[in-house]
Amino acid sequence: MPHETPSIYEIHDERFRHLIVESAALEELYAECRWAEGPVWFADANCLLWSDIPNQRILRWAPDSLAGSVSIYRALSNFTNGNTRDRQGRLISCEHGGRRVTRTEIDGTITVLADGYEGKRLNSPNDVVVRSDGSIWFTDPTYGILSDYEGFRAEPEQQCRNVYRLDPGSGKLEAVADDFRQPNGLAFSPDESKLYIADSAYSHDRSAPRHIRVFDVVDERRLGNGRVFCEIDAGLPDGLRVDTNGNVWTSAGDGVHCFSPEGKLLGKIRVPQTVANLTFGGPRRNRLFITATKSLYAVYVTTTGLGV
Repeated sequence: MPHETPSIYEIHDERFRHLIVESAALEELYAECRWAEGPVWFADANCLLWSDIPNQRILRWAPDSLAGSVSIYRALSNFTNGNTRDRQGRLISCEHGGRRVTRTEIDGTITVLADGYEGKRLNSPNDVVVRSDGSIWFTDPTYGILSDYEGFRAEPEQQCRNVYRLDPGSGKLEAVADDFRQPNGLAFSPDESKLYIADSAYSHDRSAPRHIRVFDVVDERRLGNGRVFCEIDAGLPDGLRVDTNGNVWTSAGDGVHCFSPEGKLLGKIRVPQTVANLTFGGPRRNRLFITATKSLYAVYVTTTGLGV
């Protein structure tokens, strides 16, 4: 049985104590979302952007005061879900409504990067990560076309819920994995030799996957040797991030779960709402920002998150 501290932390392995600040409080920074998702930190602007999918907006939080301030970065966001930045600092987004991946240019214009594969529309791009070579990797489950709440109801045109790689030079889109029930969050290991991908099919079937898989990155453009990295014991895995030591932090039904590079559960940060996604931010990237149902939370940790 895990040892529980009288706080938000649940210790499963003593190594977790070296990753957290046990006196640090979980702070609720904003609480007016319908379904908060896709946080991304902009160090040069000292702000966080995140999606409020059903409300069709991207919000901006900045520490302009003691409590911080929230403003609308983009209204009518086309049901944007996951966000990240490319190596030039531009915003890369997954749009449920447009069933596409887009890039926001420095002047604010939007460029469509991918909206179809082999002559058919994508399902509803969900989460995205950019590798150091500029390639864009994203997941394409059907969540955004299942109803009119997080997108527009439609029949899927892709027979598989794929994971894709977009080549930065040619712009060619390739499916790098095609055997997921519903691929979700994804993140590279610190040396980019591995790619972690959540599989989180919403189903009452107990056989539905509730795990994170890990793949070897082969020749910098393909995935191989896929295997289960860890199982989630509460709810489903959704978004995930990796710290500089290779630990994997993922969202779950009861909070944030942290796993060692070997896939061992180190501990949990309890959050009072279902967590959708998370990212590291702040001037030293030692603040964990958490999107959970209607709220944006933050907590300081001792580790540092990977970032561009």
